[in-house]
Amino acid sequence: MIGTPKLGCSFFLNEQGHEPVRKWLKSLPAEAMKEIGTDILRVQWNWPISKPLVDGLGEGLYEVRTKFERVQYRVLFCIQDDSLVLLHGFIKKARVAPDDIATGRKRQALVELASKAGRRKP
Repeated sequence: MIGTPKLGCSFFLNEQGHEPVRKWLKSLPAEAMKEIGTDILRVQWNWPISKPLVDGLGEGLYEVRTKFERVQYRVLFCIQDDSLVLLHGFIKKARVAPDDIATGRKRQALVELASKAGRRKP
């Protein structure tokens, strides 16, 4: 790829200084992690992008949808300061659990608060 992507990418950083999405990605099989990373990169370069790769969940929360070896992976993100902020990652079961969406929304609110306060991350 020549040039620069439309959006940067960063990981949500929690109060303990950990990046939960990075930790989750590293816990996955290498091939699945690579596939998810490739999909995130496609979002960075081609934003705005819609289904089947990205779905909007409302109020600025989105999900990258990756299917690899019959497993459906989701990475929730928001866009802040021209960058994807990866908020939460999980394996999708039959339906997306409300707890997963709630985790994404909580982290999104923290990212937005930090941005308003002039900090990059919470």
